[in-house]
Amino acid sequence: MIDTWQPNLRTPDPAIRVLDERFAHYRLPHARVERLWTGARWAEGPVWFGDARALYWTDLPNDRILRWDEVTESVSAYRAPSTKANGLTRDREGRLIACEHGERRVTRTEYDGSITVLADRYQGKRLNSPNDVVVARDGAVWFTDPPFGLVSDYMGQVAEAELPWGLYRLDPHSGELACMADDIPGPNGLAFSPDETMLYVVASRARPRTIMAFDVVGGAALRHPRVLIDAKDGTPDGFRVDVDGNLWCGWGTGSAELDGVRVFAPDGSPIGHIDLPERCANLCFGGRHRNRLFMAATSSLYSLFVNTRGMT
Repeated sequence: MIDTWQPNLRTPDPAIRVLDERFAHYRLPHARVERLWTGARWAEGPVWFGDARALYWTDLPNDRILRWDEVTESVSAYRAPSTKANGLTRDREGRLIACEHGERRVTRTEYDGSITVLADRYQGKRLNSPNDVVVARDGAVWFTDPPFGLVSDYMGQVAEAELPWGLYRLDPHSGELACMADDIPGPNGLAFSPDETMLYVVASRARPRTIMAFDVVGGAALRHPRVLIDAKDGTPDGFRVDVDGNLWCGWGTGSAELDGVRVFAPDGSPIGHIDLPERCANLCFGGRHRNRLFMAATSSLYSLFVNTRGMT
């Protein structure tokens, strides 16, 4: 297939669509969608390291973690093989946290480069294929564990699931792993509201897909599960929240109208869309002011400066 994508030279970039006037504030009139790199089989899990001025993201089928340098704009392999790393985040002490399909575990990369296994079993049974991960202000590691990596050797390793589809919390003090929910259909991307009183989780095996909201009680319990967003024909995957509580969601089904990033207000209303030429799996905010949106979209890495800042 011939690659025909070209950056749009018009401003405002028509790829940044206002669906509700609430989104107009977030669209910078002179900012355009940029493609930083292409060459992945399935790009996922971007995370920003401000002290390194670098973005890390995963290429799951190619079994590697890639690194984009903001200064040189070069791309290199940070870790290969990566044991089929998928979702990435950073803990409160600046260390890389990775969900690994290949070894069915969540790991932490220490300052010296060594790897610590944070979780690989629950009640004596192996995890399925940890998918996405966030770290709360108290240091607790929350992650989803659907069986997606057990279906094929392409995205993981073929095996039987030993546990229900789960959402887990790893306590930062005791190291105890607790299952917070085991009835979310295909738990996938997750993110906290700015004040961490709500947790949002993508139910990727619901039909249609939904984004659920839970009240967070005492930082360690979930209450009142409900559907915040009905995705209809869209396919939300990974997402992040900005300082105003808007949800910036990887989106797409392989159609020009849906591929890219869909933005929702805190009340669940769609307010904006960023068109990309391929489905976006995950994204994060980065750059010096956390106002640059990095989008991992199937084969490529894209970016866009926006008029807000992402939550850390």
